[in-house]
Amino acid sequence: MPYLFKKHYPLRDIIFCVGEGLLIFLTFCFTHALLIGDYLYFFYLNIHLTQALVITSIFQVCLYFYDLYDLNRDLTLTDTASRMMKSFGLGCIVLGLIYYTMPLLSTSIKIFWPAYFAICGVVLVWRWAYYFILQKRLFLHRVCIIGTGTFAAEIAKEIEGKHDSAHKIICFSGNSKVSFNPNNVPVHKEMPDMVRYCHQNNIETIILALDDRRKYIPSEKLLACKLSGIRIEQGVNFYERITGKIPVNRVSPSGIFLSDGFTVGRWTGMGKRVVDIIFSLLGLLLSMPLLLLSAFIIKLESKGPVFYIQERVGTGGTVFNIIKFRSMYLDAEKDGAVWATENDDRITRYGRFIRATRIDELPQMLNVLMGDMSFVGPRPERPVFVKELEESIPFYKIRHYIKPGITGWAQVCYPYGASVEDALRKLEYDLYYMKNISAFIDVLIIFKTIKTVLFKIGAR
Repeated sequence: MPYLFKKHYPLRDIIFCVGEGLLIFLTFCFTHALLIGDYLYFFYLNIHLTQALVITSIFQVCLYFYDLYDLNRDLTLTDTASRMMKSFGLGCIVLGLIYYTMPLLSTSIKIFWPAYFAICGVVLVWRWAYYFILQKRLFLHRVCIIGTGTFAAEIAKEIEGKHDSAHKIICFSGNSKVSFNPNNVPVHKEMPDMVRYCHQNNIETIILALDDRRKYIPSEKLLACKLSGIRIEQGVNFYERITGKIPVNRVSPSGIFLSDGFTVGRWTGMGKRVVDIIFSLLGLLLSMPLLLLSAFIIKLESKGPVFYIQERVGTGGTVFNIIKFRSMYLDAEKDGAVWATENDDRITRYGRFIRATRIDELPQMLNVLMGDMSFVGPRPERPVFVKELEESIPFYKIRHYIKPGITGWAQVCYPYGASVEDALRKLEYDLYYMKNISAFIDVLIIFKTIKTVLFKIGAR
């Protein structure tokens, strides 16, 4: 499974996405060349190739925003066609704006629309072929799981629970029945010749997923498998790879400080700070009309201040005042601090809207500008909750070693939650982000945030 920019991607998904982009590009090129009647003339002119690249880029970005690259979703061909038309319709609007501002990139209507319908047809056929592969579970990475306990079942759920899973469980090895085994794959108490069994069944990876790591591990057999070319992988690392989170209750302290990652270099930190300053200034400037309008509506709808100032825990456990638009009625916490819920009756009508669209968080760009926060990072919690969470959740303090963010990996991957259990689940994503922090994953999080806000797709 390729490891690009500190993030893992199934090779099959990379081929699908790159292949679709190449199909869109070539379909436009050949349609254009066919209509002008001169194939060589098209490829001699760089402007035509640039036009094809612009169309490909815009269409693929729009497909992403309509969740058509979330291959875990079990979409029918009808649903796919509907979403594709919406995404390409948005793409046409964006292209229209680009053509208006940069006429040199524009394409003749006589060429654009035939190419557009050709692209729609080709992409639909491409996706039908890929869905067929997913349905038939072809070209999967075959694995054997050593362990039959709770952790083995959790890994099995992650593998079998995904529509676009890149793995297939061939067998388990352990002394008990597995609680999650939907395909009824064999469970071997002992494999006398593990190497031979793996080669006969084309097993490429053996995953160690024992609940108690002090139990007997067939070390000699595993060494023989490794020397014969079979990959041996710790269950925690495998789980992290396929889920984008670190199982907090399964990892040891040495698994944190001895692992690759969890470091922010000087240049990475400086670059992140420069980007935060530039984007917070630009964001405040561009959103000023919306900020003024929101302030007016908040003041008009209910008594109280426009902004809500609240203590949050930041870098190194220091406390700072976060700035947000007030979304609740005055004296909402007169009986003490409580977890906010999704349908909280303390929230005003406009407050519900600005929470759903994250407009209430725009003033936090002032916190970013002052250096208390970053655009991307773990969500800052209130001191009263942090104390409780640090006592009940292992490694919770680790998330305070980097600046909290307006948005983050946990926010875009996990739905709205308001409990200790939700905090644990979100910490698993926060630790994954901290381990793999990079400019690329920051950009990915921002794209996912935009998709969540504009299209109501993804976690809140």
